Amino acid sequence: MQAMTLVRPNLQPVEVDGRRLLFHVPSSSLFELDPVSLDLLALWDRHARVDRATVRAELAATHPSEAIAEALDELRALDLVVDHESEASINPVPRAVTRFPLTTLVLNVNTGCNLSCTYCYKEDLTTPAKGGRMTLETATKAVEMLLRESPDQPRYSIVFFGGEPLSNMGLIREVVEYCTSRFARHGATVDFTLTTNATLLSEELVDWFDAHRFGLTVSMDGPKAMHDRNRLTVGGRGTYDAVRRKVDMLLARYRSRPVGCRVTLTHGLTDVQRIFDHLHGEVGFREVGFGPVTSGDIAAFNLPPDELAEVFAGLKRLGGRYLDAALGGRSLGFANLHQLLGDLHEGNRKQLPCGAGVALLAVDKDGGLNLCHRFTGSALPTFGSVEAGLDKPRLASFLARRLDRSDTGCSTCRIRNICSGGCYHESYAKYGDATRPSYHYCELLRDWIGFGIEVYARILAGNPGFFAAHVSPRRSA
Repeated sequence: MQAMTLVRPNLQPVEVDGRRLLFHVPSSSLFELDPVSLDLLALWDRHARVDRATVRAELAATHPSEAIAEALDELRALDLVVDHESEASINPVPRAVTRFPLTTLVLNVNTGCNLSCTYCYKEDLTTPAKGGRMTLETATKAVEMLLRESPDQPRYSIVFFGGEPLSNMGLIREVVEYCTSRFARHGATVDFTLTTNATLLSEELVDWFDAHRFGLTVSMDGPKAMHDRNRLTVGGRGTYDAVRRKVDMLLARYRSRPVGCRVTLTHGLTDVQRIFDHLHGEVGFREVGFGPVTSGDIAAFNLPPDELAEVFAGLKRLGGRYLDAALGGRSLGFANLHQLLGDLHEGNRKQLPCGAGVALLAVDKDGGLNLCHRFTGSALPTFGSVEAGLDKPRLASFLARRLDRSDTGCSTCRIRNICSGGCYHESYAKYGDATRPSYHYCELLRDWIGFGIEVYARILAGNPGFFAAHVSPRRSA
């Protein structure tokens, strides 16, 4: 009699307070299992071979035959159970990328910076005057290229990046004026964002950003002793006091959008909860997100395995506090978990790790089109230019290599549609190949995403309105 196979890479069991749930990997969906389905799935834990005779012998006494047949049909429809000779559907055959619906351009307006942070991966950052500044001509050509390559989008985003973007504030003002008029004539809206070290902010600048509804993120690494370890002036002095004064002013004046903080975690800097409590609870950032350094150009700053494990343990402890707040109807500004829960709630199934190369490109100071902002100034060849346009064949070839999961650890991984192989730049820095998946902390990521799925299930059971009240509005903002 024909045996049936359980397609284990397509499911992840989840147990919450005695409730038996199933995370369906292909659809990034969470299901509550009925007793029949639970008993069916348990057969594969007890037997090396499961066929219809086994099903009848084990389950006929406790479940009606119609219910068993219906549950089996549902498991088959979800590609969780297949006949032994059938092909298990784990990964869809990747389709060639032929359309590039660009909506976001990152303009690297100045490679220079007024600080000298020890861990920074960017080039030419020690003196703003020596940085490579983008010209208005290059910036406007980039905008026109965006509209030419992807003309029918209702909303676009322009991101100003550096170096320190505020060190080329004159260009930012001109680009905002140009875009406001240009996109309006095109019948589209445009959104502006930037990340800054905050040291060059003034009251006048904050009011100008407020008037243009900029999305602002500040780079800050925690309390004074932690921040001043790496975020230094060109002369080697800590910058916390100067940054804190500017941030206090910013948060007191800025009204149009929440202001977030981005923390870089490096060797010796792993106390996630202490950092969060300071930046969120004391300084007052609406959200705080953490970026662990695992494959930076300067090896001394990379988190070794034991510290990386401590970082993820800290993220989970902070996630427990997020869960308690959510069950009480409050949103804790923990960006990493907020992002993961948003993906789970929307059922996102990512074949690629992010929008880089499809919906987003970064423009370097000379007009080259880079995969993302982290590749500007790197040795990775560009994918066209603002004048010539997007090199679609080359970009399509790159994406095809990343989409191909055959012969990779990703092909049967239970988080394959959430992690999607990890950050391109981490792969490039670690292996010299941006198309190769990042394998160096897979187990930690699997554990973190599994934790996120459990948190999602608990909130869904205890306060389902939380997502409409706090997660969806964050995405739309």
